[in-house]
Amino acid sequence: MKPRQIVVVTVTVTVFAWSVVMVAVGQTAAVAALAPALALTVQQIVHTVRSHTAPTTGAGARLDAAADKEDDAP
Repeated sequence: MKPRQIVVVTVTVTVFAWSVVMVAVGQTAAVAALAPALALTVQQIVHTVRSHTAPTTGAGARLDAAADKEDDAP
């Protein structure tokens, strides 16, 4: 694992563990207030992981192909 991945996993696990502890001690209102932030954290992590592992497709690939064609022109 890369150091950045280790930090992301550590922070995520810490936040979720803290949420579980808060629920266990009866602070459900605090967890409910922070639920949107937790959801956003998960969404950003998933987006980051997918964007780094997904192959380049779509408009970016077409722009690269067009640039190659222009470079070959005399």
